[in-house]
Amino acid sequence: MNTNSNVYTIVYTTIIVVIAAAILAIAAMALKPKQDANIKAETISQMLAASGLTDMNALSKMGNDQILAKYSENVKAAFLIDAAGNKTGELETAVDDIELQDNLKVENKNIASGDPSLPVYVFEKDGAEINVIPCYGAGLWGPIWGYIAFNADCTEIVGAYFDHASETPGLGAKIKDEAWFREQFVGKTVNFANADQLFRIVKGGAPKDDKSAVDAITGATMTCNGLDAALNTWFKAYMPFLQKKAGAAGIDEAGCCGEGCCGEGCGGDHEHCNGEHNHQHNHQEG
Repeated sequence: MNTNSNVYTIVYTTIIVVIAAAILAIAAMALKPKQDANIKAETISQMLAASGLTDMNALSKMGNDQILAKYSENVKAAFLIDAAGNKTGELETAVDDIELQDNLKVENKNIASGDPSLPVYVFEKDGAEINVIPCYGAGLWGPIWGYIAFNADCTEIVGAYFDHASETPGLGAKIKDEAWFREQFVGKTVNFANADQLFRIVKGGAPKDDKSAVDAITGATMTCNGLDAALNTWFKAYMPFLQKKAGAAGIDEAGCCGEGCCGEGCGGDHEHCNGEHNHQHNHQEG
């Protein structure tokens, strides 16, 4: 064959491209199990950090096997719920077969279509139950997501962890990098009484008496707006489940326990439920 001909050039180029593509495909297949293991360990790390069982500094020093073992040792249950808050299936928690519902992008679309399959991860810390749920949305430059930890009756947030794909360093990336931002969520509640605004991230600062709002990050308006929207979308999807948990503890949708609690009007801070709960709730009329 004439090595200077166009036909030779085309054939030679085609062979090189095919060989290169085959090598890349084989490499991708060989690396996929390791990549999947890293993704699973990172997802579990974020849930563990949100739950307060450990922190990211400690987790970063662990190998994947150690992270999975810590999850399996501390998780009491993991299951899926539907749009009505009913359990539809179990997720395996044994260390060698851990199952996660970690494709949050797909579930975000399913929430919009009204047919989600939402995960709930139940941990135990110091003898207390902690319920962890995810959220997912769009930041300024790409996806943002996180995990929110609730107390046993899902009436109070006890921890949070957020991450992103490509938010601006020093600005939007602070949802992950700044502990003060995440710590604001501890002690906050979901405002069941206002389905249109269950939670707020407030530019310029949240009112000190607002139990369902936190301060936004200065200079990261779009990222915070995206996280605000994500939290409200996912909290609304989880609202039937959260309300059922609260109801099982004797707390109604407005956060009151009913008889023997705050009485009519339900206004102001109060100790409630005949001593069965010792935390306070702040209620808004309406």
